[in-house]
Amino acid sequence: MSHTGTTRTPRELSPPRARSFLIRLTVISTLGGLLFGYDTGVISGALLYMRDDLSMTTSQEAWVVSALLFPGAAFGALLGGRISDALGRKKSLIVCAVIFFFGALFCAIAPTVPLMIAARILLGFGVGAAAVSCPLYLAEMAPAEKRGRMVTINELMIVTGQMLAFMINALLAVLITDTHVWRIMLGVATIPAVILFVGMFLLPESPRWFGARGRVDEARGVLSQSRTPDEVDLELTEIIETAKSEGDSRKHAWLALKNNRWMRRLLYLGFGLAAIQQATGINTVNYYAPSILTQSGLGDQAALIATIGVGVTSVTMTIFGIWLLGFVGRRRMLIIGFSGVVGAQVVLALVFMLPPSDLVSYVILACMMLFVAFVQAFIGTCIWLLLSEIFPLAIRGLAMGLAVFVLWTVNAGISFVFPQIVEGIGSTWTFALFAAINLGSLFFVLRAVPETKGRSLEVLENDFRTQAIRTVPRRERLAGR
Repeated sequence: MSHTGTTRTPRELSPPRARSFLIRLTVISTLGGLLFGYDTGVISGALLYMRDDLSMTTSQEAWVVSALLFPGAAFGALLGGRISDALGRKKSLIVCAVIFFFGALFCAIAPTVPLMIAARILLGFGVGAAAVSCPLYLAEMAPAEKRGRMVTINELMIVTGQMLAFMINALLAVLITDTHVWRIMLGVATIPAVILFVGMFLLPESPRWFGARGRVDEARGVLSQSRTPDEVDLELTEIIETAKSEGDSRKHAWLALKNNRWMRRLLYLGFGLAAIQQATGINTVNYYAPSILTQSGLGDQAALIATIGVGVTSVTMTIFGIWLLGFVGRRRMLIIGFSGVVGAQVVLALVFMLPPSDLVSYVILACMMLFVAFVQAFIGTCIWLLLSEIFPLAIRGLAMGLAVFVLWTVNAGISFVFPQIVEGIGSTWTFALFAAINLGSLFFVLRAVPETKGRSLEVLENDFRTQAIRTVPRRERLAGR
């Protein structure tokens, strides 16, 4: 039984206490997102020193970057989905914290490239599992009207982690001249991992997870910490009815997928959303920005400092995107985002045609920041939110894990081939290719993505089951609603 149990009755709830509970819950649980961001962003600066210290080849660099993503994060997502269903959202995040700690520690002390790759794979398991468990936990804990902003706080923490990685990389590069400085860069991640581990013991389990297992009193106790008595009764009734309608399918998620075409359609939609998020090419900037800038004329330290601008842009525009989600529908956000990404990538491709110089380097940086702004404000915030919303409870952990597996697989593939494509066809044609791909992603959004804003998870599930939400009518697609 959760330590929260039923010790607090619904009538004891006060608005300040509810806000305090939700803030505490969001800050602690999204430390998984912070670690996700730091561990994916820190490698961009560490590579500049690691390549010489470990005598790495170009191929080995690609493996060190991509090993965290595939097989690490990709299979970590599959593992995370199953652990999340079996142990609960809370315990799965505790497991993630342990993996984050030892993964970061082993990366910091790895003496050879093969051991570094192995450590990055271990760390990737934590990244992938957290990418599944944290949005699920937030989506299932949040009141319907706060779900959009609470879930997307995780995206804010991801980009904050990346910004911190860029800042710490630059600071350490200035303060420490030792070639082993990359070990400190990688080892810093052990600190938030410890805080996440301790903090999750102070939080309750998801009421949906309790309700799906017939533990109604415990579900009521958790809901009462952030809802009024009437809201608790209404939401608990929805949870119980959903659990009954699913029967034993929760225990047999694969069988539920096989027997329910509407569930498979949602799974395929999730695959598409995951793929188009990474097909933006956002992580080519997160992982290779310093390398791109050094190749265009900047020195190592100048490139690391300049990259902070990318991190600041990510955080600022994610905050803007979270604010927008309170007013703008998910579909319209994606339409604006992909339209802006295509335009920014076309401009970036043209700038790469200019001869290398410091001025051109800073123009390239400005174009990358514009590209990052559209992704983080309109796309990154929305897609993680949609993935946490669209799947029915019976398959939620499994489906989220499979979708995030696709996300990390696409991410790893792009990250691995990006340097080779640039070397083969040049930066101009590489970003022109990304622009073409994102035109296809925009078409996918117009054709397939439904609007989920303003509905509880249970109402959404019923609407999908009864096909009240299918594809959006053509007039609404064109209007972006």
